[in-house]
Amino acid sequence: MAGTRASRQRRRAVVPSRAVSVRVEAKDPMGAPALTGPRHPTLTAERLRDATWTATLTRFILGLVFAWFGYHELVDPRLWTGYVPVVPATSTATVVLVLVHGVVLFVLSVALVVGIAPRAAGAVGALLMVEIVISLGVSGINDIVVRDVGVLGLAVAVAVGQSRSVLVR
Repeated sequence: MAGTRASRQRRRAVVPSRAVSVRVEAKDPMGAPALTGPRHPTLTAERLRDATWTATLTRFILGLVFAWFGYHELVDPRLWTGYVPVVPATSTATVVLVLVHGVVLFVLSVALVVGIAPRAAGAVGALLMVEIVISLGVSGINDIVVRDVGVLGLAVAVAVGQSRSVLVR
């Protein structure tokens, strides 16, 4: 079968030299080919590497933010009981809810920093931040709500980004 048309075309394929800029066809996080054309140049290997490391840095920063708030909720939960919307701040159930929230944040932070299922951890973090923004936003927009909208954006970026993972299959 060495004489088939396909094999002849493969043999005639020109391999670009090292001096020529080679464009890498990349895939987006969902597996679709990268957009090309005058407005969307094909990703080069260098840009793809930079985008991956930027996503990794974003994941790491979100993990540190979750660790900070999770740690403080676990160390002194009574400072955070005023942010629980439905239960009275003096209730024991409120302290338990803050402690559970702190544990969830801390587990998410470990998953993000270490790189265990980073997109899933980012998605769970984004859902958690949506809940926080909605519950705090009901009373009005203030600096805390704006900050949490920023953290929500960071969590969404991690959930949809291409991050380097420690556990590679």
